Amino acid sequence: MRHFLEVDDLTASELISVLDLAVEPNPEQVLAGKGVALIFEKPSNRTRNSSEMAVVGLGGHPISLRGEEIGLGVRESVEDVTRVLARYHSAIGARVFDHGVLEAMARVDEVPIVNLLSDVAHPCQALADLLTLRHRWGGLAGRSVAWVGDGNNVARSLTLACGLAGIDVRLACPAGHELDPVAIDGARANGVEVVVTKDPARAVDGADAVCTDVWVSMGQEAEQADREDAFAGYQVDARLMDGAAPGAVFLHCLPAHRGLEVSSAVIDGPASAVFEQAENRMHAARGLLLWLMREGGPA
Repeated sequence: MRHFLEVDDLTASELISVLDLAVEPNPEQVLAGKGVALIFEKPSNRTRNSSEMAVVGLGGHPISLRGEEIGLGVRESVEDVTRVLARYHSAIGARVFDHGVLEAMARVDEVPIVNLLSDVAHPCQALADLLTLRHRWGGLAGRSVAWVGDGNNVARSLTLACGLAGIDVRLACPAGHELDPVAIDGARANGVEVVVTKDPARAVDGADAVCTDVWVSMGQEAEQADREDAFAGYQVDARLMDGAAPGAVFLHCLPAHRGLEVSSAVIDGPASAVFEQAENRMHAARGLLLWLMREGGPA
């Protein structure tokens, strides 16, 4: 059984296979007559729509469940919920607060478990990011990506994905909001360069893509003022983008707050690929599910 809790659950060659499957025009209907459970402890726009349509695109039937409907670890143990859903469905995706919930689900090992977001990682987003960049660039290896802002779960998965794809990474994060060094070491272990700095201009200098995310994620609203102070000077604006390579791409996983982490001129400008990136959440999820059903799905 194969699970997808973080992007480095795939090897480098498997990652490319998933990206290839994501762009198949007539994918095999591996979920025909089958269901996929999609659990949402945290609400979502892109994740729910992209995941449901990915299942439909493979002939399956998605069923989305709110966290309070099943009460993971409250009304019923995580393991029991997983065992029950595995009797109805060929895969389970979950968007959770605690990454440990996903690990407990995977230990049951009856159907593939897909991380739709946790406090640690956002690997499906990283797949969509690479799919977007490959479409823009025609290839991935030898390029460079700058991350400006919070060293959060999105930054973690993207950094690991870049390592697998042969993309150098430059990380500009303020003090106290740096990326987990385990992810940095993981990317470097694949032979890519990872530059860590507190200077956004240094990170962006000559980069082929510039990425950011919100400064205040869901569940951090009480920290809004402190976070806005910490990230002052980390906005991706036209001046910062001017330091990137000619034709550099701007990425943001959305939702975005114009005037905070990114200026309107950038996110609504010609460098922005954010809506292509959002669409690619669906294609990437379809490619992942197709790969999982072929490589590690239930008999």
